[in-house]
Parts: sequence; C-alpha cells; structure tokens
Amino acid sequence: MSTILITGATSGLGRYVAFELARSGHVVLVHGRDAGRTERLAEELRTEGDAEAFVADLASLSQVRELAGHVTDAHPELDVLVNNAGVGFGAPEAGRELSADGHELRLAVNYLAPVVLTRALLPVLRANAPARIVNVGSAGQEPLSFDDPEFTRRYSGVSAYCRSKFALAAHTFALAEELTGTGVSVNVLHPATYMDTGMVREADVTPWNTVADGAAGVLALATRESGSGRYFDGTSPARAHEAAYDPGVRARLAAVTDQLLRV
Repeated sequence: MSTILITGATSGLGRYVAFELARSGHVVLVHGRDAGRTERLAEELRTEGDAEAFVADLASLSQVRELAGHVTDAHPELDVLVNNAGVGFGAPEAGRELSADGHELRLAVNYLAPVVLTRALLPVLRANAPARIVNVGSAGQEPLSFDDPEFTRRYSGVSAYCRSKFALAAHTFALAEELTGTGVSVNVLHPATYMDTGMVREADVTPWNTVADGAAGVLALATRESGSGRYFDGTSPARAHEAAYDPGVRARLAAVTDQLLRV
C-alpha cells in the first residue's frame, strides 16, 4: 500500500478521493488551508484507515515549501503526490486577485504551488520509486501570454483558470521527460466536467457531474501504473491543448516559471 498526499482534500473531489484511498488501506495525508476542517477530516478518515492532517495556504509559496518539509519529515515513505487543490473561475463579477506573494491568484495556486511542492518532494518520491505524481488539470486550457503571465491586462477569471491549467499540463509533460528512468511517473488529467463542487457553484455554473464521476480517473492514476507524461480525460487517454506539447512553448514556460519563483 502507498502513502499518498492529497492537496485540497477538505471538500469536493479531494475529500471523496481521500475516503476511497483510506478505505483501500493506503496511508492518506490530507492537506487543507483551514486547520480545524483539515484535522476534522483526518479524524473522520481515521475511522476508515490511517490518515494525518497537514495545513498550508497554497497561495503562499513559503507555506508550500514548509508543507513539503513537514510531510518529508513525518512520512519519508511518501510515494504518491496528488496535486488536487485549485482555485476556480471565481464569481462572475469577481476581478483579478493576488496571492500572498503578489502573483495572480489562479496562476499561483493552480500552477506555481504544485510546481514548488512537487520539486520539494521529488527527493523523497525518487527515493521511494516506483512513485507517482498526479496533477488534477482541466479540459479548459488556454496558452499563457508570455509577455503578460500575471494577466494584468484584460483580466478574465475563466481565462486565468484555463491558462493555469494549460501551464500545469505543459509542465507535466516536461517533468515526465526530466524524470525518465527515475521510476517516478507524472500524469495530468481532466477528472470530469463541472463537478458538483464549491468552485463550480461559486462560478454560478450548474453541475454536470458528481465528484464520484471525477474520482475514478484520479484513483486510477494514483494507484495503478499508467505510464508517464500522459493526459487523461477521466480514465481515458486523451490529448491536452496541442501547444502544451510544443518544446518551444515548454521552454518559455520553464523560463517564465523560474523568473516568477525568484520574485
């Protein structure tokens, strides 16, 4: 059985996946932003299996790095990371928001945070190979504007979300190449369209699917060998935005990412 860290586990898809994994006998490390909610979730999970709570605000990259340190110290056997936490479109009337570090919020939480967390946890994951990284993406993908990655002009919450998920997919494919031969796989998936979650309802969208519908793909990638550097629509192999496979785009994204993380 595996030791699995799930970010954004206190509600929606992450919560459902956490219970399924605990019931299957895995050690489940649940992350949340609110200490009370996260600990209550861990207590509930412990009625089903082995679980522990970890708290961090992923809008703060220093807290992301601290989270990685706490997980590594407490569970050096970690072998699966599920980057599930995310920020949705936002309310229809909402404007551009900033993270604790001054980055555009959706880019920060949906992309920069999983990049930083993954990098920080790679030593322990490599030590426990075969290991898996599962990035929860979206079919909604839109290439970044490299001359305005922080989306300071003509802002749209929907486009900001889609740009962050495009970046996550492109990063996944680049990381898979980097990790070739290490025994650590990394894949990205669109779990299901408009699941019944808080972020979907906040955007004033009527849900199309349940979180159970979306969980199947996450559970498959977290627990079974599925190759590496692949994109899935649910449990089915699919294609991400074509630009995410472009080596030139990925190189520019890596350069922009490094620049943003130095700020």
